[in-house]
Amino acid sequence: MLQIIKTKDGSVSLLNSELNETYHSIHGARQESMHVFIKEGLKFFSDQNKKNPVRILEIGFGTGLNALLTAIYGAEHRIGIEYSTLEAFPINESLWQQLNFAQSSEEAKIFFKLHHEPWEQWTEIVPGFMLRKINTTLQLASFDHNYFDLVYFDAFAPNKQPEMWTLPMLQKTIESLTPNGVFVTYCAKGQLKRDLASFGTTVQTLQGPPGKREMIRAIKH
Repeated sequence: MLQIIKTKDGSVSLLNSELNETYHSIHGARQESMHVFIKEGLKFFSDQNKKNPVRILEIGFGTGLNALLTAIYGAEHRIGIEYSTLEAFPINESLWQQLNFAQSSEEAKIFFKLHHEPWEQWTEIVPGFMLRKINTTLQLASFDHNYFDLVYFDAFAPNKQPEMWTLPMLQKTIESLTPNGVFVTYCAKGQLKRDLASFGTTVQTLQGPPGKREMIRAIKH
């Protein structure tokens, strides 16, 4: 069962009461996504590689917040983006209509399109931002090797959804990255760092968003 909760930066999130887990940080949903996925993910990759378009894989479309912020950042910095996102359990319209992530009418239009466009096909949300929503699990998904430039790993925490953080799932995800591709997640577990390092990535422990001490970025070689 899902319910709306308010986070400390004024933006809302969803609470999965069955797992007792929120979709975003209670310390601030929007600022967490901006820090982990945009600043330490998309901005970092773009500054280092100057690639256009950037191919992104998101594990966990969820509320659509990461996709919204990515579309905004891409438009502001003239970065073309091909955004593939997995979601096994899409939230219904009555819930996503209540999410207050948009800070302008233009952002609200983008957010609406992100949720309203059909699944399983590419659609253009704004010029330069292509979206493909895939209604499946990570376990069932298949990816081409060396295809994505950037992975947003935004599954529920390892103690809530352990099947998402197993070695085979992480290996599948890392193998989908191009050389110099980047994997980012809010999680900073020591086991995750060791697992990512076992695939030959350079694992970086970074400052986390407000309310969280650390996060992880891994770079494929």
